[in-house]
Amino acid sequence: MKPRLSAHALLALALLCNAGAQAETPMAPRAETVAPVLGVVLPDFAALVRNQGPVVVNIHVFRAVPADKPQASATATVPRESGVGSGFVVAPNGIILTNRHVVLDADKISVRFADKRELPARVLGVDPLTDVAVLKVEADHLATATLGNSAQLEVGQWVLAIGAPLGLERTATQGIISALGRSLPSDSYVPFIQTDVPINPGNSGGPLFDLRGRVVGINSQIVTHTGGYMGLSFAIPINTAVAVAKQILAQGHATHGWLGVSAQELSQELAHAYGLELPHGALLTEIRPGGPADKAGLRSGDIVLALDGVTIVDSADLPPMIGASAPGSEHLLTVLREGQVGQIKVLFGELGAADKPGSPRQEVARLGMLVSDLNDATKQVLGIHGGVLVEEVASGPAASAGIQAGDILLKLGRQPLENSAHLLELTAALGDGLTLPVLVKRQDNLSFVPLTLPATQPVAGK
Repeated sequence: MKPRLSAHALLALALLCNAGAQAETPMAPRAETVAPVLGVVLPDFAALVRNQGPVVVNIHVFRAVPADKPQASATATVPRESGVGSGFVVAPNGIILTNRHVVLDADKISVRFADKRELPARVLGVDPLTDVAVLKVEADHLATATLGNSAQLEVGQWVLAIGAPLGLERTATQGIISALGRSLPSDSYVPFIQTDVPINPGNSGGPLFDLRGRVVGINSQIVTHTGGYMGLSFAIPINTAVAVAKQILAQGHATHGWLGVSAQELSQELAHAYGLELPHGALLTEIRPGGPADKAGLRSGDIVLALDGVTIVDSADLPPMIGASAPGSEHLLTVLREGQVGQIKVLFGELGAADKPGSPRQEVARLGMLVSDLNDATKQVLGIHGGVLVEEVASGPAASAGIQAGDILLKLGRQPLENSAHLLELTAALGDGLTLPVLVKRQDNLSFVPLTLPATQPVAGK
């Protein structure tokens, strides 16, 4: 059943749709400048902080932990503050953008505004692929951020962040854009904005402003060997975040395009071997059987030079362009094959959707649960090679072990699980009363749980 939009959500969606137009109005605040110092004109961020500070919020996350009282039962829990992040208001009726990892597994969320008000917030939706989350507080007439256009950013321009690094609320830090379109190993579908703005834990989810006071990114990650700032900070482009937020507000989740390929960077030597003067494009190394690329006729060894006329300079350019496209949309790839450049039309699939309709659920009666196979796209995003998705848990060994619907089982004992058929084969050979560790992936966490088979085989309910 598709969620129905409330009047509040419709208002927020309309505001997000008009964000680009708002960003170009002549009323957008401009940062002042000071007189030249030794021939250099430096920006004055005071007006920007004064005007835009009220749109920034601090997010306090509470998670359930075991109670301290000795007389409490082993299962008793109390919510305790376990994290602080940042966010910003994008609609006057209380729609807030932040990072998914800020609110992950939260049992309670409290949002603190610049005027010291604190309001409870609920999560409207999250997108694991882009690390974007949309929150809602019950309020009206809130100060809202003016959203910019991250496609117009340039390396070297000044930017400013406001957030709560290390819990220090309303902290402003400044720097420049160091690079654009950065791809990180764990987040290849986001073309990150790299800056040298000092960012620390607690800044996550906060806004990155340009000199006109427009939000151009969401501060998300740092690269560090110490746990603190080292000059490498990364922000999600606001265009990416807004596209995801619109989908979450409209349907409760976001979807992304999928091509079904793996690609590598071209070295100078490889480029010459393929007849290219300079190394550019994405060299396809794997074509997923039955995927969109396979159906379109792409082959391993093809080099994708452009997507819809936009040049692919590095292989890292391709995944964000695919992920930002709508599932089912048609695109034109410019491809180099055996020395000849041609064009191939391809219909993108949906990342995370089943490769084959009607993928059956398997009953694992000995464990008391229903499971299904993971499709190639999901395994690609999660960075795993096998595994089994838990669809439903009844009373039995799985439930006793704490396994839940939505978990992904990766290992049974020492055996990596390939698929549901493999799980059925392994469980059929297990002896009664045996206890084995099961490796479980739940959201972003991996853990082993002990699973014990009873002396008599249970019959699973459905």
